[in-house]
Formats: sequence, C-alpha cells, structure tokens
Amino acid sequence: MPELLRQTDAHLGSTPSDVLWGRLPSRRDDPALTVPSGTVLSVDTVSHEGILDDQGGDPVAFFGRHGVPRDGVLVDAVDIARSLRRGPEDGPHVVSRPIAVDGAEPGDVVSVTVLAADPRVPYGVISNRHGRGALPGELPRAETSVSVFADVVSRDGVAHGRLPAVEGGPRVITFPLRPFPGIVGVTPDSDDRAHSVPPGPYGGNVDIALLTAGSTLHLPVFVPGAGVYVGDPHFAQGEGEVALTAMEASLRLTLRLDLVPRTAALRRFGELVGPLAETAEYLVPTGLDQDLDEAVRRCVRAAIALLRARWGVDEHIAYAYLSAATDFRISQVVDLVCGSHAMVRKADFAEVGP
Repeated sequence: MPELLRQTDAHLGSTPSDVLWGRLPSRRDDPALTVPSGTVLSVDTVSHEGILDDQGGDPVAFFGRHGVPRDGVLVDAVDIARSLRRGPEDGPHVVSRPIAVDGAEPGDVVSVTVLAADPRVPYGVISNRHGRGALPGELPRAETSVSVFADVVSRDGVAHGRLPAVEGGPRVITFPLRPFPGIVGVTPDSDDRAHSVPPGPYGGNVDIALLTAGSTLHLPVFVPGAGVYVGDPHFAQGEGEVALTAMEASLRLTLRLDLVPRTAALRRFGELVGPLAETAEYLVPTGLDQDLDEAVRRCVRAAIALLRARWGVDEHIAYAYLSAATDFRISQVVDLVCGSHAMVRKADFAEVGP
C-alpha cells in the first residue's frame, strides 16, 4: 500500500534508532526532535504484531504464511525484529522516541491533535495471548497465542477489515476501519522507562478508539519539553478491546503539537491530572485504575471537575447533568490498568458562556 505524503514541518521515522520497544521514554532520554508549538509533523509507527517472539520473531515469514509477499512487509518491521531486543519484563509495543515541544514546562498542557492516520500496509492482526483479555482462563483455549490475520478491502469506497467466519475459510466478515494510535503520551517524571502496557496520568497506552483523525488528546506536562511519543497503531478497535488487541497495523500519523501554558490550561480544563480527549462534538475526560469500577469513579470525578472549571457548573448540578446526559464508556479492560471515558457534549453548554 503506497504511503500518502502530506505537507508537514518535520518527520520522525520508525527505524530502530527512532523507536523504543516495550518501554516508554524517561526523562533521561534525549528527544529525537525538538519542535515549536503548532508544529505539524508526520510520525511513522510500526505494529508489534508479526514481530513478536510468540509469532516467530520474523515478520517476513509470519506474514508470508498469510499470503503477504516479501515486498509487502515493512522494512522497518524487519529491521526492528532483527536488531532490537526486548527483555522478558518489557511490553510488546514499538514506541517513538520522545519529541520535545519548545518551552513546555511541568504544569503546562500539550495538545496532540491527530490530523491524519494513513495505513502503511493493507493488513493487520488481532491477537489473544498470555491468558489475558476479558476472559482469562477461558480464551485462548490452548496455552499458545492466537493471532488472527485480517486484510483490507474497499466496500463502496470505504476501507474495511475482513475476517473469515471459520479458520481457513473465505474472508466474509467485514467491518469499517477507524485508524488511530493506541499510545499517545508525554514522558513521565522518572529516570526509569515505564512499561508500555499500562496507561497512566501521562497517557501512554490509553486505547481510546475515538482518537481518530480530527481528535485531540490533552496531556499534562511532567518534564521540560513534554517528550511526546506515539505508538501501538490500530486500524480498528471496539471499545473494551476485549480479546487483548485491536486490529493492529502500522500507520503514518500526521500530528499537530500545541503548547497550552498553565494559566490558559486552568481556564480551559481545570487542574488536569490525566488525559483529556476532545473531538469536534465532545470533551472526553478519562479515568484509569486497575479496578474498572474505580476507573469509572475517577472518570466521573474528572468530568465533574471539568464542568466546574470550564463552565462554572455547581458540583451537584454537574453530577445530575452527567447522570442525565453523558455516556460513560469503557476504553479498554486489558492493559493492566483499565480505562473509562465520558462523552460530554460541548453543544449542551453553548448558552452557559465561558
């Protein structure tokens, strides 16, 4: 699949020198790029599916078994599998090295807007492994990992993923693609590189499926420069991501990075303690915790705080509004730390004023 070329101010590739495998950047990592606020840049991402040890560690052989020719496998994926090593305690994800935003300081907010998410290949993989997912101990049935290959086809001009109904049968199940990065984050204030799987206040593996083109993730800054990174590219994901992975596949992301100084951030968002997503229609506060019930409670608290800071809504009225008008959704239940997010319609507050 030819990669789409878009006009950008900077580019970060996905060669072994451009990425980390299984870990997030720490404050000790030098930035791969330093850019001013407002920069539009492209970032190539590589999916971990097809390069992991339980799939043979050889993407050419793995995808070849599914009919993908050698020249249909990304050179970057081959090079990463050959030259980078993961420890047994590392996560699976390939993550970009950090991108510094000039002038960003702790207490500020960096807004990462996804302008485009272009597929780099016409296929992906959905996996269930490690006795994880929403049904640990039930699926997978055997001790071995299960990886389901999906190709991409066009239906009435719209790209769809395609699966067989039975193993080895014709691909007859189709579903629309909604490409987005599962990992969007800023660098934690730590000398140690964090594991790539659990999300945190810094974002990371938030797996919020609405972060498609046109959406933004607002993140509190913890270290000078912010150290923005992306990874875990998805072609499609159901909310919950119940089998463990989405349809994992490599993307070229076009992003805009905007610095929001602390005073302006407080007016817009209140005291932001974790990721806040935004689409044209919704503000989307989040809650994260190992316990899903507590993740939802944290999401409710974050939503109340947002309504109070942005529109001056009384606490009890904010609580009532959320109960009457806001959907609380499950982002994912498979990343060690569960995620919930709330869909707050901005239009409901059009008459409130700032």
